[in-house]
Amino acid sequence: MISLTISVFLTVLLSLRLDDSVQPVVYEYIEEYKYLAIDEMLRTGIPASVTMAQAIIESNAGVSKLAQATNNHFGIKCKSYWEGSAYYHPDDDRDAYGNLISSCFRKYDSVTLSYLDHSEFLMRTEHYQPLFNFDQVEYEKWALGLEVCGYATDDRYAEKLIRTIELYDLHELDYYTIEYVERSSLSPKNDDEVSTD
Repeated sequence: MISLTISVFLTVLLSLRLDDSVQPVVYEYIEEYKYLAIDEMLRTGIPASVTMAQAIIESNAGVSKLAQATNNHFGIKCKSYWEGSAYYHPDDDRDAYGNLISSCFRKYDSVTLSYLDHSEFLMRTEHYQPLFNFDQVEYEKWALGLEVCGYATDDRYAEKLIRTIELYDLHELDYYTIEYVERSSLSPKNDDEVSTD
């Protein structure tokens, strides 16, 4: 009986999908790219939490086929003005008959360039301009704004962004400043260490 219960428990545990639980690969991704997201926040005002959540969702924490083939961690399509490298991959574009066709995605030489272009894409695309009226710590407004502005076709995009931000405590990144400070160094000093000079 106990072995059956354990077996059922393990089956349920193994059946959990990526978006249903915390994943170690996501933590590894966050550790690798969080300072890039923070740098972009300081440069542009786009919350690091939102940037990280978008990258995690759009690239499946860097392991999606598109991310691996193109270093495109935000699912940004070519658009008519794109002059860089391109990669064709089925997504959500359809021909006149409703058949799924390959979409043109931007291809980058590095993940860093993907992050930089993501910021530029949001800053230079007119319908995203209202987002820049929000403060960098208002991640919920940014998430809802991205959905309303049509960043993704998923009608639960904001919900997924907010859930990802809260699940992985990404909102803490929005409070970083130009000087990175380790959390452990922020603890209060002992009374013995305090100088009375």
